[in-house]
Amino acid sequence: MRLFVALDFPDVVRDALRDLIARLQPECRGAKWVRPEAMHVTLKFIGEVDAAKLEPIGAALATVHSAQPVDMHFRGLGFFPNERRPRVLWCGVEASANLAELAASVDRALPPLGVAAESREFVPHLTLARFRAEGNSQREFEKLVRAAEEIKSYDFGATRETEFHLIESRLKPSGAEYKRQQTFPIVKGSA
Repeated sequence: MRLFVALDFPDVVRDALRDLIARLQPECRGAKWVRPEAMHVTLKFIGEVDAAKLEPIGAALATVHSAQPVDMHFRGLGFFPNERRPRVLWCGVEASANLAELAASVDRALPPLGVAAESREFVPHLTLARFRAEGNSQREFEKLVRAAEEIKSYDFGATRETEFHLIESRLKPSGAEYKRQQTFPIVKGSA
């Protein structure tokens, strides 16, 4: 099983991102655009694990809590690693401080089960598109960067999330399909 831990967000934000992608897609046709219904805010990518680990992972995640729900505001666009050599187009997530704390708690709960701790700093974002080094012309990148610059501070909406999810990712030729395996309350005793 291929697993990750994530937060969801409301359809009104997905609809705003769907409109954005429809606007930007013609600028860079070679990009692999993410379907808005498949977007999520990843707290931890677990990776491939034996199905027998599903229950222990769920038990470990059930111990993770925060004192408050997580507030997230979806705003702005950017590129990883940068605009000159983009590999990913992302939407920024401005969040309450407890989002990073929640991600760190998830990360600390899993190493006893053989899941490696993160080596990179947690940067909340939504991936909108991925770019292959080959297959996209510099001209397409430049058009996309200019188009994104015009709307880089756009506000896509906000949410207050009270749950996080353990999700299975099934890779298919048509793209990844996600199935929630378990849902956990962020605030202890709120479920």
